[in-house]
Amino acid sequence: MNPRNPTRPIFVGDQRTGIVQIGGGIAPDHPLAHGIGPTTAAPVSVQTMTAGYTHDIDKCVAEIHKLTAAGADIVRVAVPERKDTEALPEILAQTTVPIVADVHFHFKRALEAVEAGVHKIRLNPGNITDRAQVEQVIDACKERGIPIRVGVNEGSIIERKDKQARAKELGAVFSDQKHGYMLSIMIAKLEEYLDIFYERDFYDIAISAKSMDATVVIDAYTEISKRFAHPLHLGVTHAGPKETGCIRSVVALGTLMANGIGDTIRISYANDPIYEVEDGLELLYSLGLRERIGAELIACPTCGRIQVDLFSLVQEVNEKLEAEILVPMKVAVMGCVVNGPGEAEGADVAVFAGDRKGIIYVQGQKVATVGEDEILDRLLAECKDFQERVRSGEAKLGEKKVDIVPPDPEGELGSGWEKMAAQRMGHTPLTIEGH
Repeated sequence: MNPRNPTRPIFVGDQRTGIVQIGGGIAPDHPLAHGIGPTTAAPVSVQTMTAGYTHDIDKCVAEIHKLTAAGADIVRVAVPERKDTEALPEILAQTTVPIVADVHFHFKRALEAVEAGVHKIRLNPGNITDRAQVEQVIDACKERGIPIRVGVNEGSIIERKDKQARAKELGAVFSDQKHGYMLSIMIAKLEEYLDIFYERDFYDIAISAKSMDATVVIDAYTEISKRFAHPLHLGVTHAGPKETGCIRSVVALGTLMANGIGDTIRISYANDPIYEVEDGLELLYSLGLRERIGAELIACPTCGRIQVDLFSLVQEVNEKLEAEILVPMKVAVMGCVVNGPGEAEGADVAVFAGDRKGIIYVQGQKVATVGEDEILDRLLAECKDFQERVRSGEAKLGEKKVDIVPPDPEGELGSGWEKMAAQRMGHTPLTIEGH
C-alpha cells in the first residue's frame, strides 16, 4: 500500500449533519492551498445516489435514511427539474447526512439547489455550454462555501471541436499508452474547466474522470493525480449489474487506492444503491483504509471435504453478525478439519466442522463441541459474549492465547456437495470407501 496522495481538502456538510472532509495533506505553501492550513488526509469516504425521484419527498427521505444507516457518508440526489430543487429544503430538514445535488445541462437547477442549502454540487461544465452560466454557479457556491465536483466522465466530454492544439500536445505525451487519446481529451478538458474556476478564485473542487472501462479509469486517475492536487472522486460509471459491476469496480478502485490515489468513492450498480454502500465499505475495510464496524466473516471456499451445510450456515451467521455485532472481531466459519484449525487460530471466534458437529474456539481456546443444529446459536452466543468482554476491557481483539491441535476426523466424511444434498433430502450421506 502506498501512502495517500496529498490533496487540497474540501468539506461537505454542516453542523447538523456533521462535516465530512474529503482529501487533505496538502502543504500550506502549495499553490492550491489558498488559506488551507496543515491537514492530514481524511479517511476515504463512501458515496451513493438515490434511485427514486427527488420530488417524491417521503420516498426520497426514506431512501436516504436507509443509505445512511448502511454507512453512506454522503448521498447524492438528482435534480433535473424545478420540482426536484423545490423539494430539497424539506429533504434537507429531515436527513442527517450531507446531500449533493446532481446537476446536468441546466445551470438554474444548481443555483436553486445552492439556495435550498445543499452541501455540494456535482457539475459537468461540458454539459453547460454558456460559460457565464457556469460562472454564476461558481460564484453562488463560493458565496455559500459549497464545494463543487467537476466531472470529465468519458460520456460527457463530447465537445471536441475546440482546444484541439492542447489535446494533440497531450496526445503526444500519452502516445505510448493504450488509452492515450482519451487521456489527452480528459486532461485538456480538465485544464479548460479548472481555469474557469481559478479565474473566479474558487478552489473547493473535487475531480472525477469515470469510464465504463476499468483500465481507462485506472489510467485516467493515475495521470490526473500527477497533475492536479484536488481530491479525486473514484468510480466506474455504467458498471452494470452487481454480479459483474462489483468486479469491474473493485479492480479499478482497489488498484488506484492501493497506489495512494482517491479520496472518496462510489461503486455504481444497476441495483439497489444499498449494495453500493456495503461493497464500498468492504473494499475500504479490506485495504485497511477504514476501521471496520462489525464482524469480519471469513469462510471456506467450495471443496469436497465439507461436512456440514456450510453455505447455509455462513449465510445465517452473516445475517446474525450484521444485526448484533458492532465490534470488529474476526469470525471464522470453516467446513472441515483441514483448514479449520489454522483459520480458527487467527480468528477471535471460530467454528470448524467435524462430522455432524462443530468445534468452537474463542481466540484459540476450545470452548464447546456442539451438534450441527446447535452451531449457529452457540457461535452467536460466543460472539456476543466476546463482544461484551472487549467492550469491558477483559479481552482484546486479535489476541491469541493457545495453539490449536486439530482433532482427528470422526464419522463418515463423504463429498461435501453430496452430503449437503442428501441432508436436504433427508437421506443418509454417502460415504467414501475406507472411511
